[in-house]
Amino acid sequence: MTATVRERYLRLAAEGVITIDAAQEAAVQALDRVVSDLAAPHERSILDRFLGRSRMPATRGLYLHGGVGRGKTMLMDLFHEAVPVAAKRRIHFAGFMNDVHERIHDVREAERRGERPPGDPIAPVAEAIAADTRLLALDEFAVTDIADAMILSRLFQALFSKGVVLVATSNNAPEELYRHGLNRQLFLPFVGVLREHADVHAIDGDTDHRLAMLAGRPVYLTPDDTDAAATMDRLWRDLTRGSTGAPADLPLKGRSLRVPCAAHGAARFGFDDLCEAPLGPADYLAIVRAFHTVFIDSVPVIAPLQRDVAWRFVLLIDALYDENVKLVVTAATPPDGIYGGRGELGEAFRRTVSRLVEMQSTSYLAASHGGRRAERHAHARPAEAEVAQPQQSG
Repeated sequence: MTATVRERYLRLAAEGVITIDAAQEAAVQALDRVVSDLAAPHERSILDRFLGRSRMPATRGLYLHGGVGRGKTMLMDLFHEAVPVAAKRRIHFAGFMNDVHERIHDVREAERRGERPPGDPIAPVAEAIAADTRLLALDEFAVTDIADAMILSRLFQALFSKGVVLVATSNNAPEELYRHGLNRQLFLPFVGVLREHADVHAIDGDTDHRLAMLAGRPVYLTPDDTDAAATMDRLWRDLTRGSTGAPADLPLKGRSLRVPCAAHGAARFGFDDLCEAPLGPADYLAIVRAFHTVFIDSVPVIAPLQRDVAWRFVLLIDALYDENVKLVVTAATPPDGIYGGRGELGEAFRRTVSRLVEMQSTSYLAASHGGRRAERHAHARPAEAEVAQPQQSG
């Protein structure tokens, strides 16, 4: 029998990895309720057996919300490890919605080719997801994109009807999602659907555990020597609860992006992985939406003629900053010495230098992951007319 979430939580406390937190303990109890419900054997009724149905009694999911650094991702880790269900999927909310939109696109393409009749693509997409997913565990549920907002109610109503159980973490209570978004009245039915199928639990503790890991400690380490590397390793171990991490792949349209090392919502790259490789804005966007903290080893002095490398670094820092992603780096020089080129790129890099300085501040480290994007995109206009008209198929 696998260890419960509480047993795993107390083990981490006994090892000195975490400190017992009353708000977290209450969330642990709620998570263990879901584990127990999912693990319990269920008998089909006589009518179900007669009709050949495999209907399972509904298991209520759980929506955990609380401020940044309250330990939600850590609790999700423990929960996912404890659930004795093979058909479980753990993914960042943004990555899940990217997958959903790609599936919708594929359904539309099949319709255009005459391979399936026209209709609402949500039903076949939900059916495909439910075919191999009993438990859907979503990190950082944050609705900032109108294209997501307009389909969430129909999508999750369909998933729940097929027995999918949702466990999610978020910085916001359900009623606060998509707070100032366009056509918000069309999103609001999702809140009712969510509350019908999942318990909502607030983690109200006052301690920002993530900030406690980084506050008062240098996150921009220079020069790039053995001492800096050792400090970097210690920060990584502290933030990931001693994990060495493992490679991961982030799905992009038609391809994937390899992350050399990932663990517990943090990712670690070499500078070459991010800025010498032919990456672009879509790659950086995938990274910053998937991870709350990014470690970058060995940022060098970039020569004036290395314009492609310098531009990638500018784009990377812009993406990290816009999403309030925490940044830990080892670098050959302070920020103002990284690049000395002139012209338009030189101007852009001065903004990068300013942001690198701000990203070391306590206020930045305390900010919520995704905060700037949420504020910016809540007022964005829909890219396609059909998105704003959910009553139409699509």
